[in-house]
Amino acid sequence: MPDLWGLAAIATKFFLYLGVLASGGLILCRLVLADQMSALDRATRIWAIGFATLAVAMAALGFAVRGAVLMDDVSGMVDPSILALLWQTPPGEALLFRLLGLGTLVLGAAIGGRWLWVAAVGGAVAIWSFCEIGHVASQDRLWFQSVLFAHLIAAAFWIGIFLPLSRLSRSADTLGDAAALGHRFGQIAAVAVPLLVVAGAIMTWRLVGSVSALFGTGYGLWLLAKLAAVALLLALAALNKVRLVPALQRGDPGIGPQLSKSISLEWLCVGVILLATAIFTSVLTVPT
Repeated sequence: MPDLWGLAAIATKFFLYLGVLASGGLILCRLVLADQMSALDRATRIWAIGFATLAVAMAALGFAVRGAVLMDDVSGMVDPSILALLWQTPPGEALLFRLLGLGTLVLGAAIGGRWLWVAAVGGAVAIWSFCEIGHVASQDRLWFQSVLFAHLIAAAFWIGIFLPLSRLSRSADTLGDAAALGHRFGQIAAVAVPLLVVAGAIMTWRLVGSVSALFGTGYGLWLLAKLAAVALLLALAALNKVRLVPALQRGDPGIGPQLSKSISLEWLCVGVILLATAIFTSVLTVPT
């Protein structure tokens, strides 16, 4: 059972992951699905700013928690010498990437228009920060970091569609827009989701290394929990693509609430995935 600081690290990482991926994903979806999401431009930018603000707060708090861990005392969260020392380490470098990236995202989203491309670059920088620290960065391989980056970009794109599609599917007046958005997203996801799965499989095998480590270590078991949530998420996505979105295209008025419920379940799966990731990056070590 993690101690107090371990629990604090898990909580801050969970909300950091959520904030970075959701904000970056919303901007990415707004750009890639420009025609289908034009009516939600203002809402999308507000959502992105909100998630980015959450991520900034969690990035700063998580960095401060590391100071408390070093001193084994809450005073480490505000001790200038401890925080200055941490700033010279990979966590400090990752925090810099996050603050610069998220700040740029908020600026671009607030202005809108062509500045959304600036926001997208900021989102990419913030997402790259996860490649600069942790188990993947410890492998000291640029190609491996690039695999993680591709994995996270695909995940962000997937998460970024949840709020817009759910908003459109809840109103009878916008079911046609929801159908168009869901169909276009499904076309792109046909490429993005396999990329997500393949990148995840490469990282899983590279980090765990054996079947025995996967089933016989705490890291492996939490990874299995994450994979189970991913499998359920894929099943829900398949249901949306094969049955719900085509029904929306046919004009079935009863499908909108069903699609909204399915997206709520996808949010739950994402929550489990992010929690599992926060746990095995905070308190577990990679099997050796």
